Amino acid sequence: MTQKNAPPPIVFILIFFALIGSGYWYFFNRQSAPSKVAFSINTPSTSFSSPSSLPSGTTVRIDGSTSMVTINQNLKRTFERQFPGTNVVTSANGSQNGIADLLAGRTDIAAVSRPLTAQEQSQGLVAVAITTDAIALVVGKANPFNGGLTSAQAADIFQGKTNNWSAVGGNNGTIRVINRPAISGTHQAFKEMVLKGVSFGTTPNITTLQRDATTPLLQALGTDGIGYATFAQVANQQTVRVIPIDGLTPDASGYPFQRQLYYVYKNPPNLGVQAFLGYATSAQGQQAMILNN
Repeated sequence: MTQKNAPPPIVFILIFFALIGSGYWYFFNRQSAPSKVAFSINTPSTSFSSPSSLPSGTTVRIDGSTSMVTINQNLKRTFERQFPGTNVVTSANGSQNGIADLLAGRTDIAAVSRPLTAQEQSQGLVAVAITTDAIALVVGKANPFNGGLTSAQAADIFQGKTNNWSAVGGNNGTIRVINRPAISGTHQAFKEMVLKGVSFGTTPNITTLQRDATTPLLQALGTDGIGYATFAQVANQQTVRVIPIDGLTPDASGYPFQRQLYYVYKNPPNLGVQAFLGYATSAQGQQAMILNN
């Protein structure tokens, strides 16, 4: 019986290296390929552009976070000037109410001071990051406490673990905590950033306001209270004093209590929503936000 010639050894060597190479390529690409799970449910595929013109009578309704009142007003004023005949109607009933109104069709854009939940995203809501904000801790101007707090001390105060000013270097006396209601996006952001997801305390020295509004909160501080608000709303106030955290003021880089502010829309966005978001995220809109802050 005639014996067939075996392939030369070089053939086996080439096959061996080819198998190793294809296995490495497969493994590397599996490891480096982005996971689909990492993407949010409603990541917008395109950004909005600021239009050159809009039909007269175009109306955009905005409701939501009290932290974004100044931003909304500045953008309203410059947007209406840029596009004569348009109308931007703004309200500030809290982030949660803004989202509820958006889902019910009572508003076009929700101004929100916290990220959307997975459930909210699953309902067709999309968040567009607008700017970065800092949450400031404040006391009344006449409060004798003139020091700063660490992040841990701030958390202990708002969890009810620390309730006397003497425990943080102040005079002996009860710390009255003035809290915002749960519908407030600033309340939710503070809970996540400062309390690390732990609930606010329920000790007798903690009072939760019925309405999410900054002015009543500041008025309630007196000489022994502490509260929190978006920095833009208190930076120029003459009746309160901002407390440094970890040695940093809210306008310093590295300040620990910073967050994103968002405009939220429901898919599909109408022409007015697209135009306003395009303007808000443009260089001109970004500059307009900080006017008169």
